[in-house]
Amino acid sequence: MQLRLISNAKGRVQRLFTRKPDRFIVRLIQQAAIVVEGTEALIDYMDKPSKKNAARVRSLEKDADEVRRILIDELNRTFVTPIDREDLFGLSRAIDDVLDYAFSTTNEMDILNVAPNDYLRTLATMLHEGAEEIHLAIERLELHPKIADSHAIRVKAIENRMETLYAEALANLFNSPKDLKDVVEMLKLREIYRHMFHAVRSAEQAANIIGDIVVKFY
Repeated sequence: MQLRLISNAKGRVQRLFTRKPDRFIVRLIQQAAIVVEGTEALIDYMDKPSKKNAARVRSLEKDADEVRRILIDELNRTFVTPIDREDLFGLSRAIDDVLDYAFSTTNEMDILNVAPNDYLRTLATMLHEGAEEIHLAIERLELHPKIADSHAIRVKAIENRMETLYAEALANLFNSPKDLKDVVEMLKLREIYRHMFHAVRSAEQAANIIGDIVVKFY
């Protein structure tokens, strides 16, 4: 009986001093986790383009939108937030944009009948790597902010690599047309490349906001 009382008392003390995770951070983690799934689905589409794989990206994009809507609703009903409201809103929007552009990529490739190439497959892999780093950064933001910042810095490194590959892809694209049909295909691919470019740029924007949060609050 006495041991049980001691155990219960220890449990109450532990709960008292255990810090609950911030609910906005929890929402951002949920959102980022869906983006990781979505970019993985994008890789699947690049490996095996099909309406089923495109629909998977679309479904995850809708799921992420729903989490963002909940976060904004909670933000609007909260007077005091542990992190600037603008930073929370901006980070959520940047994360959301990553998957929005991933969906735009698969949607237009499906509609325009554009086949994946090596450049697109590599860009999709880079985007997935960036999404994973964003997810890890947000998971560690509260308790290990310096580690979170290191993950954010890795996203910027991925973006730099992506810029180089994007320029290479465009150069190759403009060197290849031989007739009107090739020009049409070139224009289609250029738009797809741009979606991927903006997706990685959105990941970098999320990383920049995480860096700002670490400086201001941790």
